[in-house]
Amino acid sequence: MKRVATASFIGTVIEFYDFGIYGTAAALVFPQVFFPALGEAAGTVASFATYGVAFVARPFGSILFGHFGDRLGRKKSLIATMLLMGLATILVGCMPTANQIGVAAPILIVVLRILQGLAAGGEFAGAVLFSSEHAPKGKRGFWSMFANFGGGGAITLANLTFFLTTLFMSGDTFTSWGWRIPFLASFLLVIVGLWIRLRIDETPVFKKNLEQAGTSRIPFIEAFKHQPLQVLLAAGTVLVGFTLTYAGGTYLVSYGTAVLELPRTFVLGMAMVGGLAISAGVVLGAVLSDRIGRRWVIVGAASVAVVWALALFPILDHGTRAGFAVGLPVTMFISGVATGPQGAFLAELFHTRYRYTAAGLSYSLAGMLGGGVPPLIAASVIDSFGGFAFGCILAGFCLVSVICVLVVGETRELDLERATAETAS
Repeated sequence: MKRVATASFIGTVIEFYDFGIYGTAAALVFPQVFFPALGEAAGTVASFATYGVAFVARPFGSILFGHFGDRLGRKKSLIATMLLMGLATILVGCMPTANQIGVAAPILIVVLRILQGLAAGGEFAGAVLFSSEHAPKGKRGFWSMFANFGGGGAITLANLTFFLTTLFMSGDTFTSWGWRIPFLASFLLVIVGLWIRLRIDETPVFKKNLEQAGTSRIPFIEAFKHQPLQVLLAAGTVLVGFTLTYAGGTYLVSYGTAVLELPRTFVLGMAMVGGLAISAGVVLGAVLSDRIGRRWVIVGAASVAVVWALALFPILDHGTRAGFAVGLPVTMFISGVATGPQGAFLAELFHTRYRYTAAGLSYSLAGMLGGGVPPLIAASVIDSFGGFAFGCILAGFCLVSVICVLVVGETRELDLERATAETAS
């Protein structure tokens, strides 16, 4: 289990480092690099729009890689997602600017961001299943957390890379070419990740199902035939994690530098602390879920998130470093607690024959709404109605998670090797 968890953790760190550095770059430099003619405000909106297209692509990636993950195995699909993510990320680092090739630059950036979205859509479910389908039942929450734990590590690593880059070069140099370094560095990380994943065997649950029941011909159709409501409710349940993670880890980086006018190095430093905070929250949420159940951990964290979302921008709008140092890490910690049980929750909810597809699709649908929408609309909503109004939107998203997980029920006692689809109780 330690070797499996390590492979899940490191692989997800690398995948979501690639995915996450785009968000940091979109907040810091892409408005100037790819949308200089639009001005600061419109350029920021356009930059986050290109960031958001990956979330639209994620459900399609879940269906694509989930199909092969359910038919050919978790391992092969995970290797494919890492190769695709790595290639797209390296090409972003090589991309000419709008001043060099004009309108072709943002178009190509959108294409590469779509490829990143497809890879991310196939990554999470596979990494979660890799751990959960190896894990003993009573510790499934703990062992399944390592994919999400890797996501927290990726946030820290991505912001650390940009922090060091900005620390040792001028702002003009960073905008000119320094932002490319984190993207090009992905090459070495991908090599490490592939070496690790190639050394791990296929999950025993998948191999047993393959021998006894065979694979689904079209997992996507089978999932919606047997558990359509569970797919949608699962998406609503994991919505809280996406909402807080991408509002806190991506938009607040832009908000801290552009609106609050805090130093870039300070904001990136707090973003690194946020990555550590979400990792700590993931561990706490996962461990608690093995003791009291997935449902009550998610309900508790999402309920706290509703209240915190309403308080967040009044705290930030004091404009002080102390307010930002509280606002961003606390947001990420609450997100981590809600996210900790989600790996086991998604694995337990769906049948083995279409588990990869269904779990990935639920997760990606939540990502499309909770991860893609808030950063995209935040600037215009705050500019027109103020930060509290945007906080109300975040609170509404978190409330959806409370309702959905109460409807789904508890999954902790469900068997991953069950022969037929079952619902939670």
